[in-house]
Amino acid sequence: MNDPVAYTVAVLALGVALYAGWHMLRDAPFSNPLFYVMGVLELVLIVLFVAGCVALGRTERDVDGVLFVSYLLTVVLIPPAAVVWGIAEKSRWGTGVVVVAMLTVSVLIIRVLGIWQGTYV
Repeated sequence: MNDPVAYTVAVLALGVALYAGWHMLRDAPFSNPLFYVMGVLELVLIVLFVAGCVALGRTERDVDGVLFVSYLLTVVLIPPAAVVWGIAEKSRWGTGVVVVAMLTVSVLIIRVLGIWQGTYV
């Protein structure tokens, strides 16, 4: 995992958070376009998970593999949970859940980068 990939994914998650926040401010429920954007982010996160696991298997770095993979798996599981919750909650707070989830994904991606680089233990 390298810096540009991690920061790009983190910015993408922030972009989704902004889009969901715009929905929330307009008092709009979870919509199809938000669902599609979340789907694109989920595909990116799945690719990141697979690439991170492959990179972990090939590296000579001293990386805590269990911690690294658990963070990657958590990042993959958060968006579907947010979608389910966002669809179930018909008020503006359904999209509020998505905002919080995407901010969490963004922070966790930076944390994954830190674990990969060995700066977080």
